[in-house]
Amino acid sequence: MDVSGKGFFIWKIKDCEGGNPQAITNAAQQAGLTHVLLKIADGAYAYNINRETGFDFTAPVVQSLKAAGIQVWGWHYVYGDHPTQEADIAVERLRDLGIDKYVIDAEHEYKEPGKDYAADVFIRRIRSKISNIQIALSSYRFPSFHPQLPWKTFLERCDYNMPQVYWEQAHNPIPNLERTVREFGSINPFRPIIPTGPTYRAGAWVPTIEDLNQFMQSAKSLNLSAVNFFSWDECRPTYQHLWQTISDFAWNGEGPQKDISQQLIDALNSKDIKKISALYNPQAVHITSARTIQGKSAIEAWYTTLLNQLLPNGKFKLTGFTGSGNARQLHWTCKTDITEITDGSDTIGLLNNKIAYHYTQFTIVPIRR
Repeated sequence: MDVSGKGFFIWKIKDCEGGNPQAITNAAQQAGLTHVLLKIADGAYAYNINRETGFDFTAPVVQSLKAAGIQVWGWHYVYGDHPTQEADIAVERLRDLGIDKYVIDAEHEYKEPGKDYAADVFIRRIRSKISNIQIALSSYRFPSFHPQLPWKTFLERCDYNMPQVYWEQAHNPIPNLERTVREFGSINPFRPIIPTGPTYRAGAWVPTIEDLNQFMQSAKSLNLSAVNFFSWDECRPTYQHLWQTISDFAWNGEGPQKDISQQLIDALNSKDIKKISALYNPQAVHITSARTIQGKSAIEAWYTTLLNQLLPNGKFKLTGFTGSGNARQLHWTCKTDITEITDGSDTIGLLNNKIAYHYTQFTIVPIRR
């Protein structure tokens, strides 16, 4: 089966939706994910198993995802010190879990001397024991930076290449992805590329909404069939705005509906008062530091003043949001030709998917020339 669309790596299942299989599946479906990659082993040991009770967090998640028609890949961080044992635990986990898609995560340990032999032993053993498996390699983005890694040995027996295109400490996903594709294009054998983008913090750096949109659009422009992101564990609980960006990106056809936070920002940028008020309950309450108003007519009048007098030609940008269900906390900025807002902060309460309560605060300041 070919791989297409959007996928997410899961490292520690218990840190994703509390380890609840149905909640993980629901979140994957709502985000429009076509595949999920679960960590099943680390070195020569099974992973995502409670060492005290023996409970396997992985099995019920695999079953739930597969029942929903979502592809499941098992990924495995390998070291190469005991390649036979690592291969055996991979085979055991894949068979026990009923997974026929497998990702080898080989990084700096496989740059040590003698690891080409270990790679050959490891992947030949897996192929000899499971004939119908699809295998992908997950490693560095630029092979030219890591010539010691046994690329050819791994890729000869892989079906896909899943390079880790992490543009840490920068915001330039497009040249990173283009270079990745170009460099792997010169390696024989070539395998279809499914790049993995970052959704985590590295020091003070975090990718932006624009970064992720550029990464996904660039992948489509390069005719890549799919993308992945690492990892669900950190992204969904901590960087909801990044998760929502990936959810909103329609890989094929129409994607899931945008979050109310992004819908509001999009409506503000449209300057269409009716489009804005359509997001509100008829008896919605809107609160600012100056006053409290209620009802669509009053809310429309407030937005008319805001967009035409206070922020003419303003360009709004959602910088992040938290919350789910009927509550949101969002942060935004706006810039006009002469003024800007950098501290926009709103609290929203929903009723039947419409805004019933909205508290907003912001400061308009002149732009310094």
